[in-house]
Amino acid sequence: MISDPTHPFPPVALWRVNALRFLFLLMAFFMGSMLWMQLIFDFSDLSAMGGVATSLLAALSLLSLLGIRYPLKMLPLMLFEMTWKTVWLTCIAGRSWMAGTWSPEIEGIFYQCIGIVIVFVIMPWRYVWATYFASPMEPLFRPREAPDA
Repeated sequence: MISDPTHPFPPVALWRVNALRFLFLLMAFFMGSMLWMQLIFDFSDLSAMGGVATSLLAALSLLSLLGIRYPLKMLPLMLFEMTWKTVWLTCIAGRSWMAGTWSPEIEGIFYQCIGIVIVFVIMPWRYVWATYFASPMEPLFRPREAPDA
């Protein structure tokens, strides 16, 4: 268990921390190698929105390198990855499947995104809850200092 007595959040099992590291490694190298090759060598084939999506995902893969070293600090990155894929799977792939408009393009993206279900199992949900939802909000304003008397 990874636990810090000065940190009031629940401990996270070492296997989860290392599994998160592995997922960040996969994001950084497998996703990153494909996307960066496309950005560097095949950029002329990208539409404007395709370029935006590819650039966003390439930046995500680059930031994933930090997740290898600091998996708990970089959890928001994994939460973003998990959220966008879940939204796509439910709102685009799910609706397409139910409407009978499933296409080879959607099927290809589906297989790229479906592995995100593994993250739902690995994610340290108690730590996520305690860190991002149950902990007090950071102050909006700096408290006023008492005037010197």
